[in-house]
Amino acid sequence: MSDGKNPDGIVGRGNREGADLFRDWFDQLDKTAKNKGPSAYVFVMGSIAEILRVFDLPLVFPEINSLQTAVRRVAHEYLGQAEDYGYSPDICGYVKADVALQIRGGDHPMGMIPKPTLAVITNACNTYIKWAEIWERMFHAPVFTIDIPGTRQAGQSFLPGDSDFERDRRYVQAQLNELIDLCQQLTGLSFDIDRFREILHHTNRMNIAWKQVIEFNRNHPSVFNALTDGTIYLGVSNGLRGNPEASLFFEKLREEMEYKASKGIGTLVDEKYRLVFVGVPCYPIFRRFNELFTEWGGTFVNSTYLWFASGGANRGFEYDLNRPLESLAEGLLLSVRDAMDSMFHHNLALEEIIDEYDVDGIVFHPIKSCRTVSTGLADGRRALMEARDIPSLFIESDMMDRRVVSEAQMKNRIDAFFEGLASRKQREALAG
Repeated sequence: MSDGKNPDGIVGRGNREGADLFRDWFDQLDKTAKNKGPSAYVFVMGSIAEILRVFDLPLVFPEINSLQTAVRRVAHEYLGQAEDYGYSPDICGYVKADVALQIRGGDHPMGMIPKPTLAVITNACNTYIKWAEIWERMFHAPVFTIDIPGTRQAGQSFLPGDSDFERDRRYVQAQLNELIDLCQQLTGLSFDIDRFREILHHTNRMNIAWKQVIEFNRNHPSVFNALTDGTIYLGVSNGLRGNPEASLFFEKLREEMEYKASKGIGTLVDEKYRLVFVGVPCYPIFRRFNELFTEWGGTFVNSTYLWFASGGANRGFEYDLNRPLESLAEGLLLSVRDAMDSMFHHNLALEEIIDEYDVDGIVFHPIKSCRTVSTGLADGRRALMEARDIPSLFIESDMMDRRVVSEAQMKNRIDAFFEGLASRKQREALAG
């Protein structure tokens, strides 16, 4: 719809088109499954999409498949089936939902999911490795694990040009060469370096625009909600990474955010509190979870989820097309390290975000299903509180299992948090 305030329907265009692209992606997976075509199972932290697309392998993201069952309020059916099959209630909900999906022959609320021809994983999450072993047993599909050397210590990161970084890059690149050999064997196709460069070019365009979109949220009011809108954008950035559709989407999204920033159009009529979200969203009551904050005038201007679930696109890294494989190894090192740091050393980056995005409060959300993300949140919060005088909220639920999600309990905690924020603003106004 076009009117004087929203020419050509630019406001809200990103969410509409992003949802359409997301559905189109699942439609393609559905066709692949029904035609018994090949596919590659990958994860958001190091999908290696650019290499796999050269070999025409559709990408399946089991994490995204699982969270979509929760968003569509059927996750409990999948979790229960996996537990009846023998999986413990204590392990990752994403894994259990995927196990049930495979038992059901790929039946998913968004369409059929194809079986894996190949699984490509990194060591960014310890669960990835054990998860891939399930597919190996079920389908006898080869699993290729890329070992990414992590950050040596908090606050220390080697960059391109450093001798240590160069040694790590060569190590990663050697593994990428092995992956290319395996893909050639599995598909019967040769590695086309020119097509590889073209795919990297599309990723470059997407990364540049995605980083700029995130930075537009420094504006008052913020131009998108990092929790809700951001999840749509993450789906496109992962599922269509390396495709021209994704680069065009993010360039148009940047145009929308620039327009909103110039016109003072925010996500809320009255933005009172600017928040940062740390952890994984509460998908079983996704919309209502966000409403518990927006009802108070709170909106999420950034989140660690935009770091570790974006495949490195949040960094705006540009691949060097003159040395594509070497540059892919560099980008993989930087992006996976950034993802791991956002889980393990998030307090350091949060200190910068507090100032850059004029943040009023931090929401820490540990979840039952994911110990990798959640284990260090209490310590990270404590370190942040020692370094900065900023209010924080610590609420626990889950990303998948509605049995451990108590809306009433969360509402009480969230209401008390906002009452404290309101009192703080009153004191600051009187003092100022």
